[in-house]
Amino acid sequence: MAAMNDAIQDLQATLRAASAARTPLVITGGGSKRFLGHGVPGATLSTASLTGIVDYEPRELVLTVRAGTPLAEVERVLAESAQMLPFDPPHFGAGATIGGTVATGLSGPRRAYAGSVRDFMLGVRILDGGGQDLSFGGRVIKNVAGYDITRLMAGAMGTLGVLVEMSFKVLPNPAAEATLCLEMDAAAAIERINLWAGSPLPLSATSWHAGRLHVRLSGAAAGVKAAVEKIGGERIEDGGAFWHALREQRAPFFTEAKSIFRVSVPATTHANIRGTSESQWIEWGGAQRWLRDVADIAALRSEVSALGGHVTCFRGGPANSTVFHPLAPALVPLSRRLKATFDPAGILNPGRLDSF
Repeated sequence: MAAMNDAIQDLQATLRAASAARTPLVITGGGSKRFLGHGVPGATLSTASLTGIVDYEPRELVLTVRAGTPLAEVERVLAESAQMLPFDPPHFGAGATIGGTVATGLSGPRRAYAGSVRDFMLGVRILDGGGQDLSFGGRVIKNVAGYDITRLMAGAMGTLGVLVEMSFKVLPNPAAEATLCLEMDAAAAIERINLWAGSPLPLSATSWHAGRLHVRLSGAAAGVKAAVEKIGGERIEDGGAFWHALREQRAPFFTEAKSIFRVSVPATTHANIRGTSESQWIEWGGAQRWLRDVADIAALRSEVSALGGHVTCFRGGPANSTVFHPLAPALVPLSRRLKATFDPAGILNPGRLDSF
């Protein structure tokens, strides 16, 4: 504990000095998601010293862990009690940390049916831009009063504070799982998935690409068995490997692309966004679409905005393009006030979130 207090005090001293000199700091965990967002010039502030499980109560389904702890270690500890992080976070590299998972706010294939990173966050401890040690939320499921600052940290990309530790609600692993594959076009897949979503089927992931719809079912053995019989299709024996490869973007669709764009739209949106009906990867029941090597980003964003969605240049976008979808005008002053409150000197990952 003394060593951990020393590590936190060292980080605080660095933050105070940087704030006084207005020196930009690049907050770094394992570096596995460095590709997301704009590059930030500045001195490195590593969270590598902030490791370890602070508290874990399997019977209470609550885990508190320090930000620099490897994500693989967190998942190993949970697996020993047959539990999991329900939002199925991607690693994108062996160095992935739980802090980076929260900072980027990324979730995997289970997200549409279980919830996102922020949905399972109970509490967070951060160091703000001036080095203040701040805690929000708690370590119990019913703890929110006033502004929910805890969830605000999910996806903030380190621009509002240095994550020190966070508490999560975790869930038991499902008793049974099955993955099915059916052949159909993108339009039929979107229609079918949304039809299934309105019925009592134990869906936990969906994926369509290149004429093949994959569906994962998770839950009680009897419920999964009945759903398999209702949906039909070919049963994939090694379904876990398929969903893992999709989560980590290891398929040629991703690895052979020069750039990858993440499109978020209402789940029932038509399949033919920018004429890409067949050259896309569809997840989350139709709500998440992956496109590759988009030529006209402005036109894509205009179309998706009209549909009520947004576009992120996930990997390899043009150097002169904004990475994240522009904020609605009403949200810009609010975002700037938040940044000024938590980081008055503007030293924390400045510019990682485009203008913030």
